This record gives sequence, C-alpha cells and structure tokens, in this order.
Amino acid sequence: MTEKVFIAVDLGAGSGRVLAARTDFSTVTLEDVHRFDNPGTELPDGSYWNLIGLYREILEGLRLAVQRYGEKIVSIGIDTWAVDFGLLDHRGSLLGMPHQYRDSRFEGMADLMHALMPEAEIFEKTGLKTNFYNTSLQLLAEAQRKSPGLLHAENLLFIPDLLAFWLTGEPAIERTIASTSQLLDPHTGDWSDEVIQALGLPRKIFGKIVPPGTVLGPIRKEVADAIGMDGIPVIATASHDTAAAVAGIPISDSDNLWLSSGTWSIMGIETSTPVTTAEALSHGFCNELGVQDSVRFLKNIAGLWLLQECRRQWVLDGETISFAEMAELARAAKPFSAFIDPDDPVFATPGNMPEKIRVWCEQSGQSVPADKGTILRIATDSLALKYRVVYERICALTGRSYPRLNAGGGGIQNELLCQATADALGIEVIAGPVEATSCGNVVTQMVGGGYLKDFTAGRDLVRRSFDFKVFKPQDTDDWDAAYANFRQTIGL
Repeated sequence: MTEKVFIAVDLGAGSGRVLAARTDFSTVTLEDVHRFDNPGTELPDGSYWNLIGLYREILEGLRLAVQRYGEKIVSIGIDTWAVDFGLLDHRGSLLGMPHQYRDSRFEGMADLMHALMPEAEIFEKTGLKTNFYNTSLQLLAEAQRKSPGLLHAENLLFIPDLLAFWLTGEPAIERTIASTSQLLDPHTGDWSDEVIQALGLPRKIFGKIVPPGTVLGPIRKEVADAIGMDGIPVIATASHDTAAAVAGIPISDSDNLWLSSGTWSIMGIETSTPVTTAEALSHGFCNELGVQDSVRFLKNIAGLWLLQECRRQWVLDGETISFAEMAELARAAKPFSAFIDPDDPVFATPGNMPEKIRVWCEQSGQSVPADKGTILRIATDSLALKYRVVYERICALTGRSYPRLNAGGGGIQNELLCQATADALGIEVIAGPVEATSCGNVVTQMVGGGYLKDFTAGRDLVRRSFDFKVFKPQDTDDWDAAYANFRQTIGL
C-alpha cells in the first residue's frame, strides 16, 4: 500500500509537539515535525493556559507537516491532558482563557460538593473519586463566584475539543476526555444529569458526546490557507492523553494490566465494565472511558513529577544536571535508606522538591538524605513500592492476578525505575513504546478513518513497529522486606 501519513498533535502540561506517523500499515514510524513549550501563566486572578499561543504552534506544526509530506497526509488528531476546558457563547467565541487544573480556585469546593451530593453517590454515578483537579470542582467554583463566563456560556469544550473546533468549526466533546470530568456516567457514556443538577450547573453547556475515532470534518478554509493544504479531516481521537497512551500499549483482553509512565504515573486495567464499589472509592480508584467502548479502571500515582521537580530546583540553584546524570546518581546510591509517600499532598505542588523529601524523611524519623543521589534513590524506590500498593489493590478489587505489567510512555526511559517496578511487584515489566500516547492517537485515527479494522489490529501494528524491553524481577526477598518497611513508614 502507498505510504500514508497521520498527524498527531500531543499536548502535555509542560510542552507540546506535532508528530507525523508514516505507515504502509505493516509498520509505523513516528517523526517529529514541531516541538514547543507550554508554560502556564500566572495572572492576578489565577493560573491560565496560553491556549491561543498553543493554537498558533499547532498551525505552525501543520504547515511544516504539509511542506514535508503534502498529499500523503490523511488526517489530524489532538490529545491533551485532562479536565480543563473553555466556555463558549452562542457565536462560538471563547469566554475567557482556560484556567490550569492546578489553579487555586478549587480550594474548598470538594467540601461544598460533598454537601450537595455525598462522594459515595457521586462515585456511583460517575465512577470518579473527588480529586482536586476535577472539572466538577472547577465548574462549581465558577458557579459560586457567579463567573460571567459561566453565566453567558452556551457550550463547554475540553481543551482538545476546543482546539479541534478552531480547526474545523465543528463543536463536539470526545468521550474519553469527558469521562475525566466527574460529570459523566461511565455506564451510559453520557452526561450524569443528576450530578450536574445537584451542583447547580447549567445543563445546556454540556453538548453532544462523540466516541473516539469520530470524523469531525475538514479543516476550515482559513486553516487551509494558513497551512497550505485544504480538505484534511480532523478526527476526534482518544483525546485524553492517558486514553491514547493505553490505546497505544499492546495489551490484550487476557493481558490487560498497564502503566502509563510520565509526569503522572497511572496504573490500571482495561475492562468492559466500571468498578464502583465502596472499596474502589476508599482506595482512590477511578473509572475513565477508553477506546472501543472500554473502561480504564485506574489509580493516579505521583510519577516522574518528583524527579522533574528535583531537577527544576537544582537548575534554579544554578546546577546543570541532565535526567541521564540523575539516573546514574540514583543507581549509585544505597537503596532503601529511607522512604516517602509519593502521593502525600506536600509533594503535589511545585517548589523545592529536594527539601520536601528531606523534611518528610526527618519528620518520619528516618535518615535524612544528604546528597542528590540518595534523594533520587529514595524517590525512585518509593515510587516503585507505591506501584506495588496499587497493584495489590487492583488484584484484590478485580479478584485476579496479572502475569506482567505493560508499561508505556516517556517514563520507561528511566530503566532504574522500570527494574525497580519489576522487583517491587514481583512480575515482569514489558516496557514500550516510549511514544505510547502518539501511537494511540494515530491508531485511533486509523480505525476511525477505516484504515484498520479495530484496535486489536492497531496494537498489533504498534507491536511490530517498536522495540520493547523486558525487565524481570530480581532480589525479591530484599524488596519484600523493603515493602514491609515502606508500608509501616507511610502508615498502611
């Protein structure tokens, strides 16, 4: 078959990129087209995304892709982080710039929401526990302060939906991104009117939900003029980046334990029905929707944020250090000298992560790390051991065991963490692909456009196209002992 090119726009909370997937459908190759930063902006009334700047960067990436690949381009798909949104008026005009999910306006909203509807009832109806960043809390905050944007809004679009709307003029809400809002019923795949009504939110802003793989329409004439090619369809891919990552990891029905490893670590299974038991809620699990009518039963874990924030602080202190150098320092350090709980709220916000780790160790009566390598090793070991906590709870909640963990995302480049994960869990870790999110983005486009029969074929294509590394558990007795100490230290 003649080579085709699918364009993936992948936006993260710190950077963005436009990638091209070249394929004859026997294998696929990903090529960078355009990379750019995505810094947040602090204004007097909160933290915002520079969405217009991101849109301009996307247009530049598409222009470069047209120059490079021309008529080979088949379609465009956009995936981003979850929960954040824009509000539009009846003309489709944006009513203010979208806030960042770490903006402080959510403070106090969880207690208010649970007074309006108990968390257990919300979990039963939406499959999501209350996290500080949920769309539900953001909208409740807007309602409480009588935000002009919410008062005049006719439509809500999540970030990938909004960018796709600007490209096509077609408003639609993709299902995987909507399922992160705590306002969608995972049983029906549609909005939970009961929760929306309980929170006093305007029902009219919650529009049509479409499944991943839906063809939204061709790019607008103005976009075509800007990038030098017309008629390119935009597909509502798996628009939530974690949904895309899971779609891009070669799992199967019988081998469905996965880890999306990046700034956040997210561990879960792909299943056909949500798990909304009281036990699942008590352990902080969520049910988000995936491709092919699947449910992603999952738990968020702190992830590489710990290491990224350490590096950011050291750079601010004037010390140049790469992630590769950090990995070597951690590898050379003594294991299990102390532990932290990676999910302690103190680690969730930016600011001097090395000092936060030292203080946590001191306050818990442990040895205080004195050098970078020890700090990094404590964070790495603790993260792997927290993975084990989540893994054991998944086994208990689903009533089955799993022979391996399928891991994808940029975090798998940290081989020390991959090996530590295999050691801590006592099962093998299959690491790959690094670009799981982009793989899932383009596979969803291929299925939606009729180029692949289904996602089984898409995952087979990924499996044929990329290298995978197997990490087998080692030193399990030492890790079992460390796990017992870790649980005691963090109070489990």
